[in-house]
Amino acid sequence: MALFVGLMSGTSLDGIDAALVEIADEAAQRPRLIDALCLPLGIELRKALLELTQASQVSFAALGATESAFCDHQAEAVRQLLCRHDLPPEAIAAIGSHGQTIEHAPYADAPFTYQLDNPSRLAELTGCQVVADFRRRDMAAGGQAAPLAPIFHQALFTDTTRTRLILNLGGIANLTRLGPIGSSLPVIGFDTGPANLLIDAWHVRHRQGPIDEDGRWAASGRIDEALLERLLEEPYFDLTPPKSTGREQFHLGWVENRLRGNEAAVDVQATLVELTAMSVAQAARGFVESLNTDLIVCGGGARNGHLMQRLAAHLPGVSVLGCEAFGWSADWLEAGAFAWLAWRRIHRMPGNLPEVTGASGPRVLGGIYAP
Repeated sequence: MALFVGLMSGTSLDGIDAALVEIADEAAQRPRLIDALCLPLGIELRKALLELTQASQVSFAALGATESAFCDHQAEAVRQLLCRHDLPPEAIAAIGSHGQTIEHAPYADAPFTYQLDNPSRLAELTGCQVVADFRRRDMAAGGQAAPLAPIFHQALFTDTTRTRLILNLGGIANLTRLGPIGSSLPVIGFDTGPANLLIDAWHVRHRQGPIDEDGRWAASGRIDEALLERLLEEPYFDLTPPKSTGREQFHLGWVENRLRGNEAAVDVQATLVELTAMSVAQAARGFVESLNTDLIVCGGGARNGHLMQRLAAHLPGVSVLGCEAFGWSADWLEAGAFAWLAWRRIHRMPGNLPEVTGASGPRVLGGIYAP
């Protein structure tokens, strides 16, 4: 057994998730979540990161300063997690660091993906070995570099008899389809579209607080069917996998361009929740195997009761399960995935699924940075 730490900061920009994971040398044994925490991003750091994601031009000084501040925050998350268990740095086999995505452009003429990260600094600050830069190896092999979590979902959730859909409701929603063990169904994984990214941003603009707790504000509004139709006309929803997206595509400006100007703010919120529920359901229906399908929901959106009700309404007959039934909290699955991907890198095992990302073949992902 070995201990790994996974670090993840997603498109919601709410904080750095750090997960302490125990992983056996035998690939068949499922990784075990020991503990996890979220270290919220401070107001200034979140503002700086948000500006970078929205900027058409960036100064080297701003990039360097923000990267250093972000790395310091990562190191503090690791320190707090290890202190909880009185663990020295040498007890950790490696930190798997995703970094913070600033730009993801898989459809550009020269495709690229950029995650703000400084693994050399992180190794220096923590005294731990670091594995980082997971995505660009897949993109170099012709893939979209996303999503990477499906191979981890496969290790955790594959069942002997049932088809399982794993839905991550982060800033962006992504879906993984896992056939039963021994079936001919390939693993499929892709981003379905926006989730908390738009819902949270609209709430921040019109209400106090960063999130719509349990979706109560959205539930008090009405769905604007005309607006919903305009939103669903977005060509991304009709693309076939492999496909991935992010804040570059879905942001408040994208919503505002489809408003008529007379919509009530609460009705727009209700409509954004419905957009997430419908786009996920439309993507999932093609992979539902009669009534023999489970939907396992993770990510922050799993805490939004109204969103979960709308999802259930659009996917009748599908059994909805929580990650907790498998020993994992809905909040820590992505951070856990990068701990597990670090383990695979150290053992020189592929970290991508070509059928998911579109890469030309399996690839060992990430670089190793010694302490």
